[in-house]
Amino acid sequence: MNNFSSRTLWRFGYSARLLKTNHFRAAASHTSFPAVWMLLAQYSGRIPGLFVAAEKNRFFTMPEAVEDKADLELYSPNPEVRGMTLLNREAFKRTVLVPALKVKKEIVNALVKSLKHTVLQRPGLKRVVEDPEDEDSRLVILDPHKIPEFSLGESEQEVLKQLDVCPEVSKYNLELTYENFKAEEILRAVLPEGQEVTSGFSRVGHIAHLNLRDHQLPYRHLIGQVIIDKNPGITCVVNKTNIIDSTYRNFQMEVLAGDNNLVTKVKENNIAYELDFSKVYWNPRLSTEHGRIVELLKPGDVLFDVFAGIGPFAIPAAKKKCQVFANDLNPESYKWLLHNCKLNKVEKKIKAFNMDGREFLLGPVREELSKELPLLKEEQKTSFHIVMNLPALAIEFLDVFRHFLAGEPCGTARFPTVHCYGFSKHDDPAKDIQERAEASLGTSLAGRCSTYLVRNVAPNKEMLCISFQLPADVLYKRPCPDGANPASKRLCTSKDASEEELELKKS
Repeated sequence: MNNFSSRTLWRFGYSARLLKTNHFRAAASHTSFPAVWMLLAQYSGRIPGLFVAAEKNRFFTMPEAVEDKADLELYSPNPEVRGMTLLNREAFKRTVLVPALKVKKEIVNALVKSLKHTVLQRPGLKRVVEDPEDEDSRLVILDPHKIPEFSLGESEQEVLKQLDVCPEVSKYNLELTYENFKAEEILRAVLPEGQEVTSGFSRVGHIAHLNLRDHQLPYRHLIGQVIIDKNPGITCVVNKTNIIDSTYRNFQMEVLAGDNNLVTKVKENNIAYELDFSKVYWNPRLSTEHGRIVELLKPGDVLFDVFAGIGPFAIPAAKKKCQVFANDLNPESYKWLLHNCKLNKVEKKIKAFNMDGREFLLGPVREELSKELPLLKEEQKTSFHIVMNLPALAIEFLDVFRHFLAGEPCGTARFPTVHCYGFSKHDDPAKDIQERAEASLGTSLAGRCSTYLVRNVAPNKEMLCISFQLPADVLYKRPCPDGANPASKRLCTSKDASEEELELKKS
């Protein structure tokens, strides 16, 4: 099986699960698209001409083929705009000849209702206009694709006969302006013929975030202005100019159009956040995943968020009455995390840290687990969760859990559950991420973990989450007292020593 087919089958192997737990809820509450089409659009990329709005103010893609060829010819802007790099809205004016019916104004509504599939449906254009020759009449504009050669069909003629309307079709000069064209039509007219003109963007509050391709860069400022013009509420458009820095998870960007204000407000899963988009990491495509993890938590649980960002896991968990320890290395993320804790009135429920992830695990996390795990009783239902959402590097941090705690495991203890994120370009991403996690932990996770497809990041690149309860043989270091320990402690036997040597070799 070739790479494409195996990867495609792997993705669709998750379809039922994704629809049930990941996408159906979002599709049902935020968009009119059926969930299955949302899923196919996101994970197969095989539906031509699709416009997806995955939750309001989140992610948008412009279609490659919105209308048929005839529609493109009719509603294309003035061909003289080809190659324009500085937006001139006046240059897009064009007049087209369309069919129209002369109707007495008293029966206009009845006619439009009866011919609702034949009248012009173009957004932004009036279907009924004044008749310059007769103030008692109106001109009803018809769709030229439904009235070929300005000739009415039998059904339309029957409607006109019933309403006593003259069946003669007039020709009307319809003026199209910049305001009447869609963003993709404008860009298709401007960019060189034969080049891809689609451009997906993420919406972060009032900011549209683009990832333009090289051939689109000469037109980037025009593209930015068109996006502002055609998307109410967007006042700033930026283009990413380099890859995400794996240390602080931010990237360089260029403001293409609009104001230079990159401090914005967003709302995710009914929680408000504020952030400086130029200095912290925020991805609106992860909204569903944030919600999925938080749904796993129960009031009273403990969450350790190793790479917390501005708090999309931590803050909703705190609102759910969980005890939260949140950390981020980026000082700006830490600042906005504290700000958003206050904004959402959970500052007393979250302990925030500005540390390296490994130091956070070896410090506050180890200290808290060492203190709390031995105290848990059988009837207590507290669970511990460790979220590691740094997909470029998080799996490399898993080795920190080898012999993480001292002493013997308590039989009643609820060992922490880790949710670790990673990228994979492998033909079998789930197998790949599991094997890499096993290599870091030094133990097998077969039958002890689950993998979850979060999203398709790029062609042949997936983002996944692997979840597992830390095994006792990984988490605990068997006590073997040295000379400093009291004589009453059990001595290390030769069998213990040989087992310890074997463990060291594994690690």
